[in-house]
Amino acid sequence: QLQLVESGGGLVQAGGSLRLSCAASSGTLDYYAITWFRQAPGKEREGVSCISSSGSSTNYADSVKGRFTTSRDNAKNTVYLQMNSLKPEDTAVYYCAATSYHCSRYVSMMNYWGKGTLVTVSS
Repeated sequence: QLQLVESGGGLVQAGGSLRLSCAASSGTLDYYAITWFRQAPGKEREGVSCISSSGSSTNYADSVKGRFTTSRDNAKNTVYLQMNSLKPEDTAVYYCAATSYHCSRYVSMMNYWGKGTLVTVSS
């Protein structure tokens, strides 16, 4: 059973940066593609980025392309989301999720979820 724990959320001003981490407290991330999702109040959960199990492939939602970067360190059993040039509309709870399939940003493709970390961007 894979258990995921997100960290690194907080309050930041517009234009600032945060780095989120997704660590496996149980199990190993090596065989999973990892997707970052976010959900703002009253909105559907949105797939933000995905990184393949090897780290060789990534993809991003248009809304974050050029500002967010996902990476992974399998030796540390951790995946990261570097968020730069943050905007108030990036405010949301951010979740990481794991899929045993290929990289995907669809909720239905995920096998395991973390509990989320809140990111608040002030204007």
